[in-house]
Amino acid sequence: MADPGRVTQKNQRAAEFECAHSTKRSCEGVLVNKSELIDHIASEADISKAAAGRSLDALIGAIRTTLKKGGSVTLVGFGTFSVGKRAARTGRNPRTGDTIKIKAAKLPKFRPGKGLKDAIN
Repeated sequence: MADPGRVTQKNQRAAEFECAHSTKRSCEGVLVNKSELIDHIASEADISKAAAGRSLDALIGAIRTTLKKGGSVTLVGFGTFSVGKRAARTGRNPRTGDTIKIKAAKLPKFRPGKGLKDAIN
């Protein structure tokens, strides 16, 4: 009987296939969703999951509101959330091939801080 944990050429190719055809980005690293993040906050801060969820929602809401007003949010050691601008441009309708005008748009940007860069390197 083969060891299920042993990496063979066959199961390596199967994993690569799954990764290449997956819509999740978990193939390159650990993917954490909101509920897992709430669990981590609750355990680290020694608070209830409900309080951790409200705290995370409040943080996201504050960032969203500030960006909506055109401001930026800097968390020293972590990074800066800001609003970027995408210029108007011409594009193509993929179905018909016709040239179309794409309006200018605002988009959220994140620039990592030194502390975050150092932590992952």
